[in-house]
Amino acid sequence: MRWLTGWCTGAPRPGAPAHETPGAVAPIAARPLWNGPDPLWAVGDWRPEEIRLVTLRPGAPAVVTTGPAAPDPVEPGPAVLRLAVLGPCGATDAELAAGLAAARGGAVRHLTAWPGSYTVVLRSGTRSTVLLTDLAGARPVFHTPWGGGTAYATAALPLADLVGAPLDTGHLAARLACPEAPEALGTGTPYLGVQRVPPGHALGLRDGRPFLSGYDEPGAGAGRGRGEAAAVGELTRALLESVRFRVRTSPAGPPGRARLGVDLSYGPASATVALLAAAVPLAAGAGGGGAPRRTGPAPAGSGAAADRPAVVRTGAVKGSWARTAARLRTAPEPVAAVTSGEAAAGPVAVPAPDVPRLRHTVLATDPDTLPYADLRTDPTAGRLTDEPGPELVTAAWAGARFEAGGTDHLTGYGARHVLDGHPARLADLLRAGRSRELLSPVAALAGADRAAAGVLAGALRTPLTVVRAAHRLARSRWAEALDDTAVKLTLRRTSDGGGTAGTRSADDLAWVVPGPAARWLSDEALSAVALRLRLAAREPAPGEHPGAYRARHALHRHARGFRTLVHATEQPGQRLHAPFLDNQVVRAARLLPDDVRLQPGARHALLRSVLAGTGRTDLPPDWGRGPRPDRTAPARAGLRLAADGLAELFDAPLLAEAGLIDLTAVRAALARATDRTAALPPAALAGLADLVATELWLRRVRARRHGACWTGLPHPAHPALTPTRFR
Repeated sequence: MRWLTGWCTGAPRPGAPAHETPGAVAPIAARPLWNGPDPLWAVGDWRPEEIRLVTLRPGAPAVVTTGPAAPDPVEPGPAVLRLAVLGPCGATDAELAAGLAAARGGAVRHLTAWPGSYTVVLRSGTRSTVLLTDLAGARPVFHTPWGGGTAYATAALPLADLVGAPLDTGHLAARLACPEAPEALGTGTPYLGVQRVPPGHALGLRDGRPFLSGYDEPGAGAGRGRGEAAAVGELTRALLESVRFRVRTSPAGPPGRARLGVDLSYGPASATVALLAAAVPLAAGAGGGGAPRRTGPAPAGSGAAADRPAVVRTGAVKGSWARTAARLRTAPEPVAAVTSGEAAAGPVAVPAPDVPRLRHTVLATDPDTLPYADLRTDPTAGRLTDEPGPELVTAAWAGARFEAGGTDHLTGYGARHVLDGHPARLADLLRAGRSRELLSPVAALAGADRAAAGVLAGALRTPLTVVRAAHRLARSRWAEALDDTAVKLTLRRTSDGGGTAGTRSADDLAWVVPGPAARWLSDEALSAVALRLRLAAREPAPGEHPGAYRARHALHRHARGFRTLVHATEQPGQRLHAPFLDNQVVRAARLLPDDVRLQPGARHALLRSVLAGTGRTDLPPDWGRGPRPDRTAPARAGLRLAADGLAELFDAPLLAEAGLIDLTAVRAALARATDRTAALPPAALAGLADLVATELWLRRVRARRHGACWTGLPHPAHPALTPTRFR
């Protein structure tokens, strides 16, 4: 796990512990980036090109360094500006210098507009620090009071180590009951006293005091002002830049591993990323060494133009191009394309014809790579992630794919949440007076239900149910909706996730929807979450429409899952990339009109348009369509094979010890899930994955030595896993 950390100290406290004095505590195996009373460290296996520092002093040009250089020996003055960019960032040195100069006036949004996924730290003078999160939530920032000031980090676990924070059972209950509701989660973390900075916000620190401010309005750029063609063109440009930058800066990997890999297990989105990556030649040598070089035309008479291979430019997007192998002097380096066995039967296992650069590998389904495989050995032997998440139960399955991938492995993770229309957006159309545009998505749901449940359900029940739920959400007030959800939780009236597609879409048409694990929580836990919702109802209502609001927070939850997946499965020296979660791609997707998102097959059409805009026009007519493989089959098989491990795990679970679950109901659900004759709906399987993953995470936290991230800390008692009451 890679993370950065530092702090901004305030006035000295009388009687402060010795380990809170400057210089007494430091992260283990850290690289100092800034020295002084308010230091900054990079911890973990950062690549040299992922650490870029810029310093701007009065009367001197900006100095840009790449890699873990020695900290500046000159003490910074009140007029000195410093910028640290950590992570894959596609900005050139000139763009970084210009961005730092523009930030002197207080603007910071432009620092988040470069290609890539990275964290920005801005230091103004000696006492002011600003940290920027990303829009999706894959690059969070955390903070906690410490040493009379504020300590910050890009991981919550090290901060909990620093201050000796116990676990927050109230937050764990909220994650299980309402995982997509910020009203229940707040800005908390699983560690009491450690706070999360919301996505799209900046954490400002002045004289040790923190304050939050949004640098990007949630509805910025959204609306019908720009047409579909302009929005698709912007999406094409953003996605192409994100993929091309990563391919061109990919370093050489260890022997036996390709430099670049793509994952074809996420449907047409991953196939789109694979095709974009296969069209970009890898840089020669050991990698990019920082930002990609921006080269212009060769000078006349230099001879470079004659030696350069011919380039064919096609498509409507500036900078898009396609190269064929015949035009290159040397054969392009292959790209490792990995597909799991169950996904190989889908319609996009072979993404497109005539892509010789992709070396396709289909991984056979193996019992050791099924979900819940860790339960058949030692549950505490797996990696400890920063936060719990259902990705822990599928770590073996995902890790096998990533191990067969490249040093830089690109995925289509996040495309569904970035491009698709959330069902709650139907209410947004009604609020905008565009009720006629509901016909197409409602007709698609009716057709699916007609094939699955009969003519009566499809032709009559589904349209009435969905349209009625959309009208109810369009008229409902946010505060009243929170109170209604609190009552449902208290009375245990939560949906089981069954029924037809229309029924599930109607259940999703609400401001707040309980999670799939809510039905197995204890009465005390549900009451604590309901209280959080009632208290949140007293706050000002959000300024967004309900559909856009729900879609944004669904994306935040999905990005948190990707971060957990990276912590649990990324191989040593490897980087997992999700270009769809980049800031510029998220901003470009916001420009898509709601009626375009809600059309049947909208994601496939958008991705086909993106590929056409980059010159890929030879896709088959049925590309990306057709029957999908059963995504729940591996989970069902893994549950059956791990029946003994599940029984042992929930013999005396920490979740029950903390008062979070109804143990009898959970054991009954697990017995049914491991029964070959019983059929659980996908929502029930997702709820069980949440419970099992949280129990695994709690056991790994308890087995870990407290304070293992820092030197100079005292040796406190092991933090309690079961606080005496919910907070």
